[in-house]
Formats: sequence, C-alpha cells, structure tokens
Amino acid sequence: MNDFSENTLLGGRVKIKQPKNGFRAAIDSVLLAAAVPAKKGQTVLEAGSGSGAASLCLAARVKDISITGLEIQKEITELAIENVRLNKMEQNIKFITGDVADVPKELRDTQFHHVMTNPPFVSCGTSPADSSKAVAHMETSANLAVWLDFCIRKLKPKGTLTLIHRADRLDEILSLIYGRVGGIEVIPLYPKVGKNAKRVIVRGRKSFKSPMIMSAGLVLHEGDCYTPETENILREMKPLE
Repeated sequence: MNDFSENTLLGGRVKIKQPKNGFRAAIDSVLLAAAVPAKKGQTVLEAGSGSGAASLCLAARVKDISITGLEIQKEITELAIENVRLNKMEQNIKFITGDVADVPKELRDTQFHHVMTNPPFVSCGTSPADSSKAVAHMETSANLAVWLDFCIRKLKPKGTLTLIHRADRLDEILSLIYGRVGGIEVIPLYPKVGKNAKRVIVRGRKSFKSPMIMSAGLVLHEGDCYTPETENILREMKPLE
C-alpha cells in the first residue's frame, strides 16, 4: 500500500490514509457515521468498512464505544488498521477481514447495538477498471439481500440499522427489511434545492413496530458551497438529526 494519500475528515479531527487509485472515502462515509445513534458504552459493527473512514468518524464523535469493522479486502483491512493507529483509537476500533456472505468466526456469535453500512451500490453493469474499486462498488455473491440479512442478524433486539444507498434502490431496500426492521426513517440527501435526491440514509430498529417516517432530508449544497447544516456535520462533527 505504498501508493496512498493522507487526508483529513471532520475538520482535521480524523486522519486517514487511503489508496490514490481505487475506492476512496467521500462525504457518504461521514454522513453515515453522523447518522448512527450510538451512545457511550455501546457496540457497533460496520459492514464493508473500507479504509475505516466511517468507523473513525463515529469513534471521534462518540467517546468510549467499541467498533468492529468487517472488510473483504485484506490489504484494505491492513490500511484501516494503520489508520486506527494513526488516530490513536486502538482501544475503540478493530478491523477484521471477512465476507458478509461467509461470516468469519469472530462474528458468528456476536450481536451489536448498532450496525452501519454503505453496501456496494451497483447491482449490474461494467466494473470499474480498478479491481479494488470494483469490489467496493459492485455486488457479487453478497447482493443487497444477502448484505442486509447479515446486518440484521448481527443486531441485538431493538438494535439500530443505519445505511446509506442510492435513492433509486430505496424500494428494494424497504422490501428487504420489511417485517424485520421497524421505526424506519428515510432521510433523503438532496444535492441542491429543487434537485432530486441521489442518496438516502435509512435508519430502523430490529424487531420494532412503529410507522415509517419520511424526513425532510438534508440539502448538501448551496451554490458551490456546502449548506451550513452539512458543514456542521462534515466540519464540526455534529450528528445527523
């Protein structure tokens, strides 16, 4: 992993090394972490943790939590572990290599208060030229159904599932979690005022019965700048309410 860049998130509070080519953390990872309603002393699983951006951001915002990240690519897991050391978060975060379609033994008997995930977005089509990016973006044997089933099974009763995904797959997401996750809140992420949402955050609780809420959502940009609400999340480490 010699060909990497070092970047910062949350206004410099988090440092992260990531590949120059391949999957790179972006705004999605920060927003995902901001949407997880974790509290001190609780446990969190990140399914598909990449180089660790979302886990690092969550641990920076919520002190004294325990996060486990699961990533299928061994070299990316190693980079995530290096990022944990870089941020001195060894007491709070660990990363393991494994596949959601073949649960590693370290996770087979473990459930968590929260599961967060940014599943592969693309169900079919041409893979990116970079193999690492292809693994991150393209579904394989672990399609969205397998992915979400794993996430729900890893939740404690009444535990929360938080995911970010493409808005045009919202109907599929809701159909896959229906009856297993309740109290669902859908948070559209609008590029600008008057534009359709391209991403959504979905939150819900396992074995919980409550009507679904479609929130007002978050507008990301105003002109060429982030909106104040988005800046508060990206720079000031505020949660996504």
